[in-house]
Amino acid sequence: MEVSELISLYEQGNRNFADVDLSGSDLSGIVLTGVNLTGANLRGANLCRAYLIKSDLSGAYLNWANLTFAKMGDTKLVEADLMKAQLNGAFFVKSKLPGANLSGANLKGANFRGANLWGANLCGANLERINLRSANLSGANLNWANLRGARLSGAMLYGCLLNGVQFSKALLNGVDLSGVELERIDFSYAKLSGVNLEGANLIGANLREALLRSANLTGADLTGANLTKACLEKANLKWTRLNEADLTDADLTDASLIGANVEGTQFAKSILPTDSKNFLYLNAN
Repeated sequence: MEVSELISLYEQGNRNFADVDLSGSDLSGIVLTGVNLTGANLRGANLCRAYLIKSDLSGAYLNWANLTFAKMGDTKLVEADLMKAQLNGAFFVKSKLPGANLSGANLKGANFRGANLWGANLCGANLERINLRSANLSGANLNWANLRGARLSGAMLYGCLLNGVQFSKALLNGVDLSGVELERIDFSYAKLSGVNLEGANLIGANLREALLRSANLTGADLTGANLTKACLEKANLKWTRLNEADLTDADLTDASLIGANVEGTQFAKSILPTDSKNFLYLNAN
């Protein structure tokens, strides 16, 4: 279908364009509110600044498409293919993308607040400074994704794959990451106040200057982790493994270290809890 024909049909009141082939078409700035584009072929199409609010693109092929600054709030993209698509600065607030393929896509600075990305594939995607507040990322594949400076407060990350993810300077206050595999993850300078990391594997993790105020790290494994200048004020570190961890200049004011294993831990210049009860049964040589 030619773009001119599409626009003509839309102006006539037609909203059903299921399975349409618009691959490689220039649709930049187009307004298609509430349209049915399920199964549409939009591979390599230019949808820069397109307006597709409340439309249905479920099962659509958008791989390599340009969706830069596109407005797609409250839009359905169930199992859509957006592999290596350009979505930087795009607006996807409250959109539904369960099972969507966004591997290798560029979502830098995009707004996905409250979006449903359950089971989505974001492997290797650029999510730098993305807004994912209150988004559902349960079961999503985030392996090797760049989430530097991302906003994830209130997001659901249950069952996520997070191998090699970059979380430096990310905002993760209050997020539940209990029991998650986070070995050697980069949380440097991240804001993690109130985060639940109970039982998490943080072996060799980089938490340099991370803000972990009131964080729950009960039973977590922080063996060899870098916590230099980290803020652990009022953090729960009960039964935590801190073997060989570096807590130089860390702030542990009112933190609980009951039962923690601190064999070989570096506490140079750190601020330790003043209440002796917080050191009960401390395991150290």
